[in-house]
Amino acid sequence: MSRIGNKAVEIPDKVKVNVDNDGAVSVEGPKGKLQWKLPRNIRASVEGNRVSVVREAETRSAKALHGLSRSLVHNMVQGVSEGFTKQLEIEGVGFRAAVQGSNLNLSLGFSHPIQFAIPKDIKLTVVENTKITIEGADKKLVGQVAADIRGFYPPEPYKGKGVRYAGEQIRRKVGKTVQ
Repeated sequence: MSRIGNKAVEIPDKVKVNVDNDGAVSVEGPKGKLQWKLPRNIRASVEGNRVSVVREAETRSAKALHGLSRSLVHNMVQGVSEGFTKQLEIEGVGFRAAVQGSNLNLSLGFSHPIQFAIPKDIKLTVVENTKITIEGADKKLVGQVAADIRGFYPPEPYKGKGVRYAGEQIRRKVGKTVQ
């Protein structure tokens, strides 16, 4: 029995949720508009200011998708009302970032700067050349953009240089010693 799937999703003011007969869920709010299609054997309905997600079959796959579907609908509602943010930090001598138009320009110690195209639904800001803030309504897209940027130069364990999530702890290793 899915405990997460049985909880109803509260709809805040200024957010509109629409569920079609074919399972297409569209959520619209002050931060944007998101759409998603429910898996088969999962149905959603809107009653007042709540969205309830139910499963039509008791198969193993339907049970697994029940809680997932409810969480994704909840993330959509939260995303269009409040939005999601991720913060990255760049550490290293000469390492910096700058937003230039629709690209993020990263200088990470390579022989060339890295150009990262910013998706249209994402707002990216750089503070002090080393702190990157990623904002958007889609939780998956915000997390994927943050992971892509971090993937250019993940933090290394010897000097701690690289791109890391804000507050991420890097386990440091001891380097070679001279005899």
